Amino acid sequence: MSESTQVDSGGSATPVESSSPTGKTLSNRDRFRNACRVIPTDYPPVWLMRQAGRVLPEYKALKEKYSFLELVQTPDLAAEVTLQPVRRFGFDAAIFFSDILVVPEAMGQGYHFREQGGIEMEFAISSKEDVDRLTPEEVRPHLHYADKALTLLRSELGEETALIGFAGSPWTLANFMMEGGSSKDFKAAKVLFHTDPELFDALMHKLTKGVCEYLRMQIEKGVDAIQIFDSLGGLLGSEQFEAASGKWIRRIIENLGDEVPIIVFARGMNTNWNAVLETGANIVGVDWLADLKDLVSRIPENVGIQGNLDPAILLTTPEITERETKRILTTMNHRPGHIFNLGHGVIPASKLENIECMIQTIRNS
Repeated sequence: MSESTQVDSGGSATPVESSSPTGKTLSNRDRFRNACRVIPTDYPPVWLMRQAGRVLPEYKALKEKYSFLELVQTPDLAAEVTLQPVRRFGFDAAIFFSDILVVPEAMGQGYHFREQGGIEMEFAISSKEDVDRLTPEEVRPHLHYADKALTLLRSELGEETALIGFAGSPWTLANFMMEGGSSKDFKAAKVLFHTDPELFDALMHKLTKGVCEYLRMQIEKGVDAIQIFDSLGGLLGSEQFEAASGKWIRRIIENLGDEVPIIVFARGMNTNWNAVLETGANIVGVDWLADLKDLVSRIPENVGIQGNLDPAILLTTPEITERETKRILTTMNHRPGHIFNLGHGVIPASKLENIECMIQTIRNS
């Protein structure tokens, strides 16, 4: 039999044999790809949002030498950060280390990190002239470093581990482009949506084109799935979501076709799942406030569910982590298409032993 991985008490990944319910041996990549297509697996595949970096000492060592943007824009370094959590924990999938703001930056709106913290855009999108400056046709040539990093990763991960590509949704990107990354209420994009729908649509058309270009490049480089982060989707009421966000995500998914499964993670959408399903997502990513039991009864059987351990649980103890992980596994009851994840990203203060405990609990389920 071929081997997947198990984490030993020292925190390193070691091989362990596994097979599907049908007896066919599964690699980690097989397991993830099957779950994306709602095919039964031996146990749910697991990866974590923001697993690349954040909590790992090996990442922190790199951060002492390089800035975040240097890590993102240097292919060897971006590949290394992507691989670090896979080496340590043996996740079923690696998510490409990058940033959602590389798309606006490639379109002509640069950004940087303030010394006191937070993201600042080089200029704020606030007028037709600002929107006219954006050039989605420059996304591919500008993001040549991402192209090279993905080539390195696909070669390194081979057939053993899946590779996930990603981008921010047009709605989420528009909010950052208008206010930067430190806004507390993100109101400018919503105001534009209501007061100048023509300009809002012009911005969203350009962002949709830019995101499509970036994601198609990732697909061509061999990613196994794409995640669209609509991290600010929950800012919209159910009557607004379709026009302001949902229809633009749907256009992206329609443009990409069915070459790879698409995960849509829309944070805060806990009463509006039909709107997320209408985007055409193959897998719905859910935050930790979502009621999984309710979702299992409402989401069609041919659509996967990703999530949704509360990230704060990884700050507690292995005993609590095991209990909460088992609770989710019991609720999902081996439902095909379940991808285990957090309900959002890894918190930097998370404990490595809790991540190890979570993985062991899943793989012993």
